[in-house]
This record gives sequence, C-alpha cells and structure tokens, in this order.
Amino acid sequence: MKANIKELTKGIFKENPTFIIMLGMCPTLAVTTQLVNAIGMGAGVLFVLLFSNIFISLLKNVIPNSVRIPCYVVVIASFVTIVQMVFHAYLPSIYEALGVYLPLIVVNCIILGRAEAFANKNTVIDSALDAIGMGIGFTLALSLISIIRESFGAGTITFFAIGSWDGIIKVPFFNKWPIRVMTLAAGALLLMGYLKAFFNWNSERKARKAEEVKA
Repeated sequence: MKANIKELTKGIFKENPTFIIMLGMCPTLAVTTQLVNAIGMGAGVLFVLLFSNIFISLLKNVIPNSVRIPCYVVVIASFVTIVQMVFHAYLPSIYEALGVYLPLIVVNCIILGRAEAFANKNTVIDSALDAIGMGIGFTLALSLISIIRESFGAGTITFFAIGSWDGIIKVPFFNKWPIRVMTLAAGALLLMGYLKAFFNWNSERKARKAEEVKA
C-alpha cells in the first residue's frame, strides 16, 4: 500500500515534471496565459499519459526493442487523436486556444519519458499510478503558473463558464493596473525562473532538515 501511495504522489511533489524534472516546458510556457487553458492541457496530458502507460506496460514484452520508440509514438498518437476529437466536439474554445500544442502532446517529453523510463519496465498498476501522479503534478503546475500569470497580467482568472456565469473572476488592483509582461513569453520565463528557484530552495531545506534529524 505504501509503495502504491509513493508511486502516486512522487509525480505531484518529489518528481514534479515541471518544477523538478523540468519536462514539457514548451506547452507549459505557451498555454498558461489562462487557467482554463492550463486545466484543459493538463487534462489532455493526464488522459494520454494514463492510457499510453497502461498499454505500453501491457505490451512491453511484445514490442521489439529495436522499434520500441516508434511503437510508443503510435500508441501515444492514438490517444492524442481521441483527445483532439473530444476537445473539438465538446470544448471548441479550449481546442482553438491550445492550437498546435494539443497534437504536440504526441512528442511531449513527459509522456515519452514515462513510457521509456517507467511503463516499459514496470507492472500495469504501477504504470497507471505513475501516470496519474505525473499527470496531476503537471496539471497543478500549469494551474499555478497560469493563475499567477493571468491574475497579474490580465487582472482576471478564467475558469469554465457555468450557466449564466461567464467563468471570469476579476482580481482586485490588477484588474485596473495589470502587469502586461506576465502575459508575454518574457513574463513566463521570468516566473518559471522564480518558481524553479523556490522549489530548489525548498528541496534543499528539506534535505538539510533530514540530515539534521539523522545526526
């Protein structure tokens, strides 16, 4: 049970794909101008990661080693196509906002990396737990970045519209005096640098505390 919990939670905290491993930076910086887009991308990656990990783990003894990467891409592309079709049919606004980054999930380093480094060597259950943890960690990271960028840069937080509610929350002060650079590529890189520095500091702090406890 503890091993399962460890596999599930490692992608959320200890091995977060965005802040710790630094994978999938291209969509991370590109789609985090609005919270709704970040959640959409995170959900798409989670779906593809989960089912591709499961299928690759099931087929790991069947796929020839010499063509394993092309086989991974075919499996991943199949699930990305499903995600594209669902988004196009039921979430057209998010489909348009994500644009080319939605089909590019096929070559996302997180998904290919977990297929090669984990699903190819572990059981179906462990691979599914790893995928869920990594997917949730990626979604939370995108959501955090998008909340900061959108609230500072546009003075709003955009969520899914529900009924008569348009899904837009106005942020005091920044709604009138936004910091526009946060919505640009430069703002995304600057924010990512500060967040990475914070998580590095936090990891080092925990490591020092662990050493002090052992001493």
